[in-house]
Amino acid sequence: MSSTAPGPTVVVVSGNPRAGSRTLGAARQVAERVAAEVGGDVTATIDLATIAGELLAGEHPAADEARATLAAADVAVIATPVYKASYTGLLKAFLDLHGPDGLAGVVVVPLVVSGNPAHALVGEVHLRPVLVELGAVVPTRSLSVVESQLADLGPAVDAWLAGASQALRRATTSADRELVGAQR
Repeated sequence: MSSTAPGPTVVVVSGNPRAGSRTLGAARQVAERVAAEVGGDVTATIDLATIAGELLAGEHPAADEARATLAAADVAVIATPVYKASYTGLLKAFLDLHGPDGLAGVVVVPLVVSGNPAHALVGEVHLRPVLVELGAVVPTRSLSVVESQLADLGPAVDAWLAGASQALRRATTSADRELVGAQR
């Protein structure tokens, strides 16, 4: 009798300071598509706006729980709107809670939502280095969308997945996940 390992777990993180934001909605849509691509399931959503008040406090139990959820994920879609030509301070404060290699082996898809296509490189220039420093695996280019695409995100995600799907599948194979799991 053979059993198959469950598919990769996919976690959504939204760094928008507004609870229930369009960034969160976009991140959920992208996470569903990524989960389908890698044969996994979206298992958790972390809306940082709902725990913003405790991120800089001495005690932060909800933030610690969110941090542990993200660190245990196989795949994460980490989304941010563009603020002052970078990702949000809220997302930075959350990522700062992770110690060295705090995201070791987590495959991350950075999602950047901006009002202007001129900010298309925010994910690559600003967010990717922080994620890599934390040990995350970022096998694809960031998915960058402008606000006008949010009403119909499908075509933008389709175009991104056309170039990203092979790298995502390779990064989330069961052999790779077993190796990463042994390292966590």
